[in-house]
Amino acid sequence: MLDDISETKFNVVRPKMSLSIAYLGPKGTYSEVAATAYARWLDQNQGTVTSLQAYPSISQALQATANGVSDHTIVPIENSIQGGVTVTLDTLWQLETLSIHHALILPISNALLSKAKNLEQIKRVYSHPQALSQCQEWLNKMLPTVEIVPTNSTTEALSWLSEEITSGAIASQWAAKIYHLPVLAHPINDHADNCTKFLSVSLKASKVGSHTSLAFSLPVNAPGALLKPLQIFSTLDINLSRIESRPTKRSLGEYLFFIDLEASWQDTSTQLALSALETCTETLKIFGSYEIIPIDWQSLT
Repeated sequence: MLDDISETKFNVVRPKMSLSIAYLGPKGTYSEVAATAYARWLDQNQGTVTSLQAYPSISQALQATANGVSDHTIVPIENSIQGGVTVTLDTLWQLETLSIHHALILPISNALLSKAKNLEQIKRVYSHPQALSQCQEWLNKMLPTVEIVPTNSTTEALSWLSEEITSGAIASQWAAKIYHLPVLAHPINDHADNCTKFLSVSLKASKVGSHTSLAFSLPVNAPGALLKPLQIFSTLDINLSRIESRPTKRSLGEYLFFIDLEASWQDTSTQLALSALETCTETLKIFGSYEIIPIDWQSLT
């Protein structure tokens, strides 16, 4: 009997790891699209089961992961038309513990959603400031006299449109389906090549990947202070794919500098650069190394 048991082959099914992902809500935002795409990527590549949790602001979503409430947060960091998302940059600097695990590139195709019969009936347009800026030329040309109202997200105002027949909101066609709203105009981007880069951040350090992000402040506001750290990358032949400044909020004229390197944290040249940066910066924060994942809208339908 024991021999029979010992020869029996058991198929052991290992339970999938469960992860939670925070994002800027409510449902239907571009952040939710990125979070959904990342959840599917994790399932396909790491066999994880994910749950999504919406938060009313980017800073609150990041704080959820910093506090251990969620495993990851998906946040926008940069748009190809409007540049850096300042609240994301500022919050990453303020929070000490978060590390970047992946970057996701999402093509953005904005639409005007409304229950109005035509553009002539529109008197007010809602949306997130980033989306409004991405469509500024279109708004000036097609709706030059409407009231522009910024909101916390591209979908915050969508539930209001059923009662506000003369109002519209700039959001995605994805959101139009979720909220069962007509698309009055699409696409309305000022530029066809409109993409947003999102980050997946976690408490777990990430040191492997093709890109590395860091930020630093300078010990003194003086000529050549920024040149010194930049020369380090030039000397070591490390290409910078992005550099952006933000005020330190301590004194006028003092800035933080956010930099993306086309190099891994583990590369010898990167290690030498980080050691050299310690000698010419006031505070140096390394957000981690990561790979970039392109998002295909077709895979989400």
